[in-house]
Amino acid sequence: MSEFISITGARENNLQDVTLRIPKGRLTVFTGVSGSGKSSVVFDTIAVESQRQLNETFTWFVHNRLPKYERPHADALEDLTPVIVVDQRPVGGHSRSTVGTMTDIHAVLRVLFSRHGTPSAGGATAYSFNDASGMCPGCDGLGRRVQPDWDRILDPARSLAGGAVRFPPFAAGTWQGQAYTNTEELDTGKPVGDFTAAERAFLMRGRAGSKVTVNGSGGTWSTDYEGLADRFERLYLKRDLSGMSEKTRDLVRGFLVEARCPDCGGARLNAAALASRIDGHSIADCARMQITDLIAVLREIDDPVALPVAAAAVAALERVEAIGLGYLSLDRETATLSGGEGQRLKTVRHLGSSLTGMTYIFDEPSVGLHPRDVGRLGDLLLRLRDKGNTVLVVEHDPDVIGLADHVVDMGPRAGADGGRVVFEGTPDELAASDTLTGRCLGRRTAVKETVRTATGELWVKGADRHNLREVTVAFATGVLTAVTGVAGSGKSTLVAELTAAHPDAVVVDQSAIGISARSTPATYLGIMDTVRKVFARETGAEPGFFSFNSAGACDTCEGRGIIHTDLAFMDPVTTTCHDCEGRRFREEVLRLTVDGRSVADVLAMTADQALGFFSDTGVRRRLRALRDVGLTYLTLGQPLSTLSGGERQRIKLATRLHRTGAGAVYVLDEPTTGLHMSDVEGLLALLDRLVDTGNTVVVVEHNLEVVAHADRVIDLGPDGGRDGGRVLFEGTPRELLAARGSSTAEHLRRATRG
Repeated sequence: MSEFISITGARENNLQDVTLRIPKGRLTVFTGVSGSGKSSVVFDTIAVESQRQLNETFTWFVHNRLPKYERPHADALEDLTPVIVVDQRPVGGHSRSTVGTMTDIHAVLRVLFSRHGTPSAGGATAYSFNDASGMCPGCDGLGRRVQPDWDRILDPARSLAGGAVRFPPFAAGTWQGQAYTNTEELDTGKPVGDFTAAERAFLMRGRAGSKVTVNGSGGTWSTDYEGLADRFERLYLKRDLSGMSEKTRDLVRGFLVEARCPDCGGARLNAAALASRIDGHSIADCARMQITDLIAVLREIDDPVALPVAAAAVAALERVEAIGLGYLSLDRETATLSGGEGQRLKTVRHLGSSLTGMTYIFDEPSVGLHPRDVGRLGDLLLRLRDKGNTVLVVEHDPDVIGLADHVVDMGPRAGADGGRVVFEGTPDELAASDTLTGRCLGRRTAVKETVRTATGELWVKGADRHNLREVTVAFATGVLTAVTGVAGSGKSTLVAELTAAHPDAVVVDQSAIGISARSTPATYLGIMDTVRKVFARETGAEPGFFSFNSAGACDTCEGRGIIHTDLAFMDPVTTTCHDCEGRRFREEVLRLTVDGRSVADVLAMTADQALGFFSDTGVRRRLRALRDVGLTYLTLGQPLSTLSGGERQRIKLATRLHRTGAGAVYVLDEPTTGLHMSDVEGLLALLDRLVDTGNTVVVVEHNLEVVAHADRVIDLGPDGGRDGGRVLFEGTPRELLAARGSSTAEHLRRATRG
């Protein structure tokens, strides 16, 4: 068997006939600037071809129901092994997806309770909130229920006749509101807040046989009294809102609130499942526990029947604890996890596998990780390798690069200036090389000596959401502030409290941008509308004529520039459209020009070239934003689906910049995500420009270059979950170096020593 994965003449995306031999059974890290071709080699070439060939081993019936992969553009790919991909996509998940369901640990707990719980509720499904036999009937297993917001609907300081009912359809003076202003069983001049319990109960639910007189266009008549709560629920909660007008839907939603289900108390399960106990704990109690506590509880089980199941649960929980996520609980919804937490949970799923000879591919697994946790991630990668697997990692973090057995550096730059292998060797050899990555690895982190003076303060007082412990802290204005701390320490929660108190802040989070084959930098930045208007004004044609999504689209490829052919049982084939030659537009559109350039010529321009073409101030401002985030090499018409994760993050950042004048507050959640070490310098220059023009910038960040460059640091910890939520340090980066008890300070000291 060959000891290498061999690639010959790879030409995917910007790759320029790349030929590589990647050692099997080793940890290989691919480095290079964002857009240099790393992902094109690892994901678009190796992963796609491995999955394509694996699918071919199934019968045609099964093959036709599996995802279709097009053969990568390469002369040859040889000696591949089955691939498991752990990518950057957020864990996400709907409201039924939890840490327990994602890791399958909750399924083990369900088996444990079905065998050992007293009294037993039945089989394993009887303990599942995703199954009708186990879910709470009041909330269908969601743990929450949408209900009227009575604090908003009723004003306790007013009487019924004086407008206590603030929901417009039931307000005083309306036909339905007469039920509450005309009733003789209540004092309609008395403030609702002074009602007795019996009066409140009648207002909300009425009483059998109660009548009320109402006036209408047909005269006056007596009708049954319907309580305020009964009427609201009948008309707006027990009916499908989608059947109402948009105006009504928006009105009703403003008077609703999501609250914990009163039937199950948020536990999601029915009474029978919650009544079952093991050593006094229900399965919901176990799911609510911090994982470190749950491990201790399950270790106490010594029943011979339950012991093997409990041991399996403990082994899985210990793997989660080993990667630094012991502060989580199994009932934590996956949608609330940070990027780093999600990445590590996706990784831990594979640690219990006994498969060997696999190729594991990771896309920047250090994203969202504190330097302390990167070491734990490295242990995971080495454990996968040591089990006899090949591990390929696309990464920028120096600590992860340092673990590699083999490094492949792509470059020398991005886009058309990249796509070549510029270095192969060991991490030490890379650090001594003259490549861009090598030069960055050799430099030492420098702490800012002269910091800016704050112009004011933005306060967060008594914050206690999630694990924050009555945190009161002042965010300085007119400076660059870095909020630091290990995963789960409360950084994002604290910054969310800041943005809640200052809703005008410009927030750039880690959420993925919406992309499709038709979305481009021009459309995403809002430049395309101006392009169409300019061409329409200069040529006299309709604006829609210059859109490849409208009247101007090539009839053959429908404006895609490519033709995707599904060959049923065979692999699909994508070819450049022969009519428009990939330019997306009809020939009569391409004949119309402005300053000698067609609309397709404009979309083929890079951001740098377009700055010299456009005079419109709005367009130039957006193009300068692209330049500020280091994406001047992108063409305006390049499909966003072809961009790397780092490029997508930066183009999202570009759309948020320069939206307001001086005095704005910018809040950025890990803006270095997907950035090469050399790109971090450009980001810091951009943040400096924002601050120097009179703005306030707050970044949640782990990158020590950013921390060292800040004017002020707020460090949370000391750990995650219940062991975090406290402010450990406030001050300058220089002062942070002397702080004790802070993981951030410890790693900053190491980085500055080189």
